Amino acid sequence: MSDPAELSKAKYSRVLLKMSGEAFGHGGQSGISIDETLRIARQIKRVAESGVQIAVVVGGGNILRGAQFSAKGEVINESTAHYMGMLATLMNGLALQESLESIGVQTRLQTALRVDSVAEFFIRRRALRHLEKGRVVILGGGTGNPHVTTDTAAALRGIELEVDVLLKATRVDGVYSDDPEKNPHAVRYDRLTYDRTIKEKLRVMDLSAIEMCEKNKLPILVFNYKKEGNIERAVAGHTIGTLVSE
Repeated sequence: MSDPAELSKAKYSRVLLKMSGEAFGHGGQSGISIDETLRIARQIKRVAESGVQIAVVVGGGNILRGAQFSAKGEVINESTAHYMGMLATLMNGLALQESLESIGVQTRLQTALRVDSVAEFFIRRRALRHLEKGRVVILGGGTGNPHVTTDTAAALRGIELEVDVLLKATRVDGVYSDDPEKNPHAVRYDRLTYDRTIKEKLRVMDLSAIEMCEKNKLPILVFNYKKEGNIERAVAGHTIGTLVSE
């Protein structure tokens, strides 16, 4: 857990946190783990209570990935499969919302898909107003379009909401020259430029997301969310993970 005094001096005033669907599962298993979701919620609570405005884009890979049906296109159209994946992100969004509300954090779940009975439709000005009022804004449904990743959704929403940094939460502690889970000799980078990330095809986010961040000068911090307190450390500006910027 981070020292509360560190968060009172947070480097950023408004951030976008990108959580993969796997973050809501347990040990690589499918489905939603309430314990894991609460772990994330408690860290987000400490960030929000420090006065930092935080929006969260959630993935849905722990429930369903649209791409997994690509080879079965004769049964399920690929576009339909992607919409199914977007609906999975809403399930994670609802779980995170309930977890945050259960520990006293005001939230709003917004979606790029119209599901009026469970979430607000995303409207930029409304989302900004929620952030200004200290609410955590959870963003589901990706961009609302098939064939677009939630990484791109995170970049898009980060730009729209004028955040200071995009926090990309992963299972590893930054960006490496190779997959560190397979290659023990992979080298971790502390800082990278957008150009180098693109040219060397480093595994940060998908290409369209990186290009979008580069065009709009939105820095990306890739860090390990599994280490307790790292979300707060990232917001406070500690030298963790890998920073991708100009």
